[in-house]
Amino acid sequence: MKKRLTVNDLRLAIYDLRFAPVYAFILFLAIMITGCGQTAVSESEREFAGALVNSPQPVPDFTLTSADGPVSLSDFAGKYVFLYFGYTFCPDVCPGTLSNLAAVRQELGEDGDNMQVIMISVDPERDTPEVLEKYVAHFDPTFLGITGSKEEIDAAGEPLGIFYEIHEGSAASGYLVDHTARAFLIDPEGNARVAYPHDAPRDGIVADLKWFLAQE
Repeated sequence: MKKRLTVNDLRLAIYDLRFAPVYAFILFLAIMITGCGQTAVSESEREFAGALVNSPQPVPDFTLTSADGPVSLSDFAGKYVFLYFGYTFCPDVCPGTLSNLAAVRQELGEDGDNMQVIMISVDPERDTPEVLEKYVAHFDPTFLGITGSKEEIDAAGEPLGIFYEIHEGSAASGYLVDHTARAFLIDPEGNARVAYPHDAPRDGIVADLKWFLAQE
């Protein structure tokens, strides 16, 4: 049996229609506020795989030498640059870091074209540009190895707080070089953004880069 509408039912229906736009607007605001809370994560709130540089400052431009000639940091404006100071005779930290960054670039897929890895040798006596070219190509053919005089290397590393010191090794290894074991992420505008320790998790670095790319 069909229920008949009463006068009171009609009054309620008219009341609901009258205030429907208000209800819809309130619902729209609630959805927008909830959505923003879930997706908008500020840089200061996000957990990075390395140490975030809280007040990014432009890294002064420098020019060092590769096997193909002079290379400047400014040559890579528009890309995310991983700047790493090491040396080819390094027994563990350097190859581990470069292997990790090579895997990061591979996992990024097409986005990997937006990153450039540059290794600056702190051992210019043994690491000629030709030696560096062969060494970094072993990890990824796009990686660059550059070097220069001690004064030029120091000038490039000083703004980032790079430390290195030569000390004796064994007859087999030759002398060794203690050095800062961090890779610095430089953004497309030339600012230092994150300093990654040598054991930074690969998936964390990939996630960081994807986050930075999404902010553009």
